[in-house]
Amino acid sequence: MKYGASVKDECVFCQIVGKRIPSEVLLENKHVLCILDINPIHFGHTLVIPKEHFTDFLDLPPEYFPHVLSAANVLSRAMVKGLNLGGFNLFSNNGKIAGQSVFHFHLHITPRYEDDDIRFVLQLKKYPNGEMARFASLIKQYIPEAK
Repeated sequence: MKYGASVKDECVFCQIVGKRIPSEVLLENKHVLCILDINPIHFGHTLVIPKEHFTDFLDLPPEYFPHVLSAANVLSRAMVKGLNLGGFNLFSNNGKIAGQSVFHFHLHITPRYEDDDIRFVLQLKKYPNGEMARFASLIKQYIPEAK
């Protein structure tokens, strides 16, 4: 970041929200801007972007959840009908290691087609004896309602 520049000056999504960079807007309201991704996985790949800058999902305040998810729901329904989709993926990359490249929280809605050649190559694991309970305990200690 340049000396004296703010996050909003440097963030490409803040620039798009501020209309300093053009985009193909699908839906806009007081809280979110929804645009076509400039580098889509499939044509129609859409981004749901809060208008306020939040780095990732952990930075997004809970009061934004309904706005983001409501817009994602409206867009997903429109994409399924408009593009005649059999399905779609809804995801968010959080952190560089998870593939986040723009550090302004956003949801991706990606159209899916039969034989679209997108594969999630997973190597599923099995918990060794007692490890599932241990991992659950490590997580639950930080869930206020679970204590």
